[in-house]
Order: sequence, then structure tokens, then C-alpha cells
Amino acid sequence: MKVRKITESVIYVGVNDRTTTRFEALWPLPYGVSYNSYVVRGSQATALIDSVEGGEFRSLIDNFCDLGKLRCPDFLVVNHTEPDHSGSIPLLLDRFPQLMLVCNKISAEQVKGFYHVPDDRIRIVKDGDTLDLGGRTLRFVTTPMVHWPETMMTYLEEERVLFSGDAFGCFGALNGRFTDREMSSAELEVYFSEMNRYYSCIVGKYGKFVQAAMKKAGSLPIDYICSTHGPVWIDEKKRVLDVYDRLSRYEAEGGTVIVFATMYGNTAELVDRIADALAERGMENIRIFNAATAEMCDMITEAFLSKTLIVGSPTYSMDVFPPVQQFMNAMRVREIKNKVTATFGSFTWASAAGASLEKQFEAMGLPPVAQLSMKHAYSDGLEPAIAEFAEKVAAASK
Repeated sequence: MKVRKITESVIYVGVNDRTTTRFEALWPLPYGVSYNSYVVRGSQATALIDSVEGGEFRSLIDNFCDLGKLRCPDFLVVNHTEPDHSGSIPLLLDRFPQLMLVCNKISAEQVKGFYHVPDDRIRIVKDGDTLDLGGRTLRFVTTPMVHWPETMMTYLEEERVLFSGDAFGCFGALNGRFTDREMSSAELEVYFSEMNRYYSCIVGKYGKFVQAAMKKAGSLPIDYICSTHGPVWIDEKKRVLDVYDRLSRYEAEGGTVIVFATMYGNTAELVDRIADALAERGMENIRIFNAATAEMCDMITEAFLSKTLIVGSPTYSMDVFPPVQQFMNAMRVREIKNKVTATFGSFTWASAAGASLEKQFEAMGLPPVAQLSMKHAYSDGLEPAIAEFAEKVAAASK
């Protein structure tokens, strides 16, 4: 990707990955992903802000060389040590013998552990420390657990640029344009949709830490947000901050998600009856996922965005059907909050799934407002119970 100028002293030298199909070997990347890296030029020194995944090192160096007579980097600021950003560290240290890593104490431990970096190539900084590049000052802001313990942000004081690490990032490679200011509204909507997926799947567990980081960063005047994934945010900064603020407070947009699984179709028939009853009572934007076939990433994302979450499962070996249980585990890990929940289940000779789902939601602090159980298969005799179930869910969801 051609290097691009952001401000007088900041240049984008990031790369695109269009071959990896799953981020962290889990989350689908239908639009690819960018690994963003930035050069900051001062009169006395040059800093590289974050590196890229090791397999993309050649593209990073090509971008850096395209800058022409720019001096070799003196510093590499490590905001985050996850390998998609730190994988090029040993290659950069070998390529530029004078290069010093600038990172906090926890990051130093991790880069030594990952890449065996010697102490004499590391400069440790603390929260609030600065680095003078000559007319350009980098200030370091620690933001632990967004989303690893070592994460920090770097702020360029003179030009009000926040290098935010993974915070305010999103999936999606950059397609010839790298700032929001250059993109059409249709292009931007793709990135904002990918931001919902990125936050829900990658950062979702750490809402309280994101809130703390936003308060900390919010005290700084910011003209540019330069994250490690996705576009450089200029005109859409407020919307980006609003998305992260809302999701980190577990504030739903509305709507209902039903996650279920079925072995022989009986539970699926019950799902359709429940959806019909909810729609009849005015509930809108109902989305249904079969946990055995749907992408986990999509189910997690829609659960974050929705006000109401209904989960159903057949009893399987006296427990929840495994694909549904995987989804419930994802909700527990992400400490999901502020949801209206309900459960339903089906069984043949012994009921267990419904009770297990109820207990799991109760343990999350989200006691179900309604429960429904079906033995064998659907019959007209279930209609009053389905109606009562839908009435309770609709009333609680208003």
C-alpha cells in the first residue's frame, strides 16, 4: 500500500492482510484486516509507532523505503505486544542496528519472552513519560487491559494525534483510501459494521477497562485517532468514540436475538412459533441463529447489539447441546450485561437443558424473565405456553 501523509510529521506506512481468513484463528475476515504502522518525524529523531505481523515485514520495509531520504528509525514504540503488531520486532532490530524499543515494563517482559530482545535494545517508559524527537513530543498513556495488560497509547502533543493501539480499531483492509475523510458513506458503513464485530469478539470482556481508557484519553485534545486496525479517524472521531463507549457500557441498540440448536427439527419448529408470537406482540428486528451452523462471531456481535437475548437448546446427554453451550460460554467470558433474557428447551425423556441455561444466565446476573419447555414435539396444546412466554418477554423488553 502506498505510504500516505497524515500530518506534517506523521506518515502512514501500514500494510494490508488479504490472505488470513480468521483473526486469532477464530474470527472471520471477509474484508481482510490492516496492520497499521506510523512514522513520526522530529528534527532530531524518527519513531516508528507499532510494527506489523511478521509475515508482512517486507511490505512494511517497502513502505518505509518509499519515504526516500527519511532517516532510519531511532525508536520503535510498542503500544501492544500481540504478535499481529509485534511480530516484526526481531526483523526490525536486525535491519536497523541503532533501533531502540520504547515500551512499558510489562511490554518489555513480553517482548523479551516472545523475541528474546536484549535489555540494551529496550527503553522502558511509565505513564505520562515523554520522548522528545526534536520539536515533536510523544507522551505515553498506559491503558491496561485494552485488551492485554501491557497496552498503552501514544499521544503526539504538537499535532494532537492519538496512536491508540487496538482501541478504536476495526476489521477490514484499507482499499486505496486510509482516512475516513477520503471514504464514501457506503465504505464507512462497512468499517463501522466491522467495528461492532471487532469490539464484541476481541475486546468485549474488558468494558470497564475501555471506559477507564476513554476517560484518560478523553482529557487530551485529539484531532486524529490512529489505531492499529482500520482507517485513520478524523471526521468520524465522535462516532467512533460513541461506538466504543456504548459497547463498553453494554448498551444495546435494541432488537432481539434468538440463539438455538436442533437435532431433528423439533426445537427449530418451536423457534419459529416463538418468533411469530414475539412479532405479533410488536417486537421488531428479530434475528435467529442456529448455533450449530452460524458463525460464533456473528452471534456474539448481535448479542452485544441487542436488548433481548433468547437461548434455546434440546437436552443432550443431560446437558445443553454443545454448540449452544459454546455460545453461552462466550457470553460468560465477555461478562455480558444489561440484557433481557429468556430460555427454552426441548427433551424426550429427561429435561435438563432448560434448567442449565437458566442457572447460567442467573450466574451472569441476568435471570430469565420467561422459560419454556417442550417434551417430544410441538402440538397445539403448547400455544398457551408460547403466548405466555412471548407476553413476558415483550413486556420486559419495552
